[in-house]
Amino acid sequence: MSKHLERDLEALEREILDQSARVEVMIAKACQALLERRGDLASEVAANEIDINVREVKIEEECLKILALHQPVAVDLRRTATVLKINTELERIADLTVNIAERTISLTEWPEFEIPNKLERMFIRASDMVREALDAFVDQNVAAARDVCRRDDEVDEFNRHVIDDLLDVMRTRPELVEAAVHFFSVCRHVERIGDCATNIAEDVIYLVEGEIARHHFDGIHPNPR
Repeated sequence: MSKHLERDLEALEREILDQSARVEVMIAKACQALLERRGDLASEVAANEIDINVREVKIEEECLKILALHQPVAVDLRRTATVLKINTELERIADLTVNIAERTISLTEWPEFEIPNKLERMFIRASDMVREALDAFVDQNVAAARDVCRRDDEVDEFNRHVIDDLLDVMRTRPELVEAAVHFFSVCRHVERIGDCATNIAEDVIYLVEGEIARHHFDGIHPNPR
């Protein structure tokens, strides 16, 4: 590998780690805003969307520049492709946190609506998955990445419980149906954050082992024997 390629790859990885740190802050603020019903904090989350989008485009351009100028192969090609894919997932997570923030602002109209019991735990678990997937990327730790993939089932289970609680509220408190619908959306977005974390973990497996891990954890193998 040339010194110029290594320099550019290291700079690219610094950019993606900076982006990941910003997205993790958005997740934490979105969670706090929801649990504390803080519209001001939710507005801060939404205000970060433009910056994340600008950075996402910059990172993508840097990936394409490396591919065009250096034509990397083997592990260097996987490093570039992995950053490109993680970059997309981080932007999606940022969009999901903004969607949650917007729902939180709407939910300030129903301070009497009790937050579903398992929603906080679901949010924390999904947030942990994002952090652990990114740590696995930094450490190139396949075992940790596979653990993140397995934990997606826990988020899905929390999601089912929360939805059951919301359905009970909608059946017994018709005046709170609109608020419950907002919480439905929040649950869907949190569940998608867990999915994005799983995608990042699968990208780590690809980076280290050269194996496309997508769908393996659904019991599907792209090359069944």
